[in-house]
Amino acid sequence: MKVSQKGLYALQALMMLARRYQQGAIRIRDIAYEEDLPEKFLELILLELKNARIVESVRGAKGGYQLRRPPSQIFLSEIIRLVDGPLAPFGDADSLRELIIRDPSHRSLYSVFLQVRDAAAKILDSTTLADLVNAPETHNSGAKKRQRKKQESSVLPMVVHGGKGLQ
Repeated sequence: MKVSQKGLYALQALMMLARRYQQGAIRIRDIAYEEDLPEKFLELILLELKNARIVESVRGAKGGYQLRRPPSQIFLSEIIRLVDGPLAPFGDADSLRELIIRDPSHRSLYSVFLQVRDAAAKILDSTTLADLVNAPETHNSGAKKRQRKKQESSVLPMVVHGGKGLQ
């Protein structure tokens, strides 16, 4: 399974709407700013989510987008399937089952792919937006996130490539 940039933006925008679920509609500009997403691309993503009845738009001065259902009723699998298609990189579960039957010499390989697909689907089918926004690590402030990224990046230059360097 691979989540595209579009899928990632959709998930980030929906997480923001989930965090502000009780506050009503949020303007696209505010979502884009808070999540550091490209506004024009976000408009297209939100339109797709609206057509899928995951979000709804509110018109007027206090308009914007809001979740159509509570965050606890929106599963990650629903969003990823909508934006990026099947969860399995090798086709859907039915295709994998068919390969297992049709190609006995590679049955064990396709069985592993099916197990991976089923495990990923199980996690995504049981994880909601509410689970994500209520997780302890999502409550860090932006400053703490930037500080952590800075600390992580300071480690990278110390990596010695190709066996050269410290000897």
